[in-house]
Amino acid sequence: MDLHSLLNALVLGLIEGLTEFIPVSSTGHLLLAGHFLGFDSPGRAFEVLIQLGAILAILTVYSGRLVKMLRDLPSDPQTRRFVAGILLAFLPAVVIGVLAHGFIKQVLFESPMLICVMLILGGFVLLVVDRLDLRPRYHDATEFPLGVYFGIGLAQCLAMIPGVSRSGASVVAAMLFGSDKRSAAEFSFFLAMPTMVGAFAYDLYKTHDQITAAGAWNIVAGFAAALVAGVFVVRRLLDFVSQRGFAPFAYWRILVGAVGLAALLTFG
Repeated sequence: MDLHSLLNALVLGLIEGLTEFIPVSSTGHLLLAGHFLGFDSPGRAFEVLIQLGAILAILTVYSGRLVKMLRDLPSDPQTRRFVAGILLAFLPAVVIGVLAHGFIKQVLFESPMLICVMLILGGFVLLVVDRLDLRPRYHDATEFPLGVYFGIGLAQCLAMIPGVSRSGASVVAAMLFGSDKRSAAEFSFFLAMPTMVGAFAYDLYKTHDQITAAGAWNIVAGFAAALVAGVFVVRRLLDFVSQRGFAPFAYWRILVGAVGLAALLTFG
């Protein structure tokens, strides 16, 4: 076990947990941090597999609501409709993720310059949408029309480009389709569950033969750090967004992207 590598894994796990559910692109942050730390992840398995910590974080915080949904599913039409909406939004990511998996991992994940550019562009998009005088029509994530769920799912696929942000794409789409900020953020939580579980399972299947014993310890360390940090973020994000909107995240994206670009141009 390499202590230096393990410490890097802990740092990257904290970054994953802190950024997964906010619209700043956790994958973009992980890949940039790993690039500058010199962290080696065969097949980029580490960056995807530590998402299990973030998955468990949201399952822990939302356990009560999930249990209630499972209990109400057989008898409550609204619950069945909401679950159908989540699955409908998840469907585009399944199709595109499977078809483009190799290109995403071997080309897009290996392009730190692209990540920085997308962080900056996404920051400006988020800033513009946050400042638009939108008139929300939907104030409950469980009551979006089915077409809105599907549209959000299509938008989420843009996040397969690292630096775009899964939560950012889904939040921006939901707001443009008529959701208020809190409901948009909350639906991104629910959509994250099948999306992240699916990405985790598929990537584990594709890369399990590349995981060494040392790599497994790194994944465990990153998973634990992501779990702790993810619980903290999920418990506080909705209130933060309701009070301050998404502008702070937009400015952060632009800052990180600009600093990353400067560092790449200076140091390579």
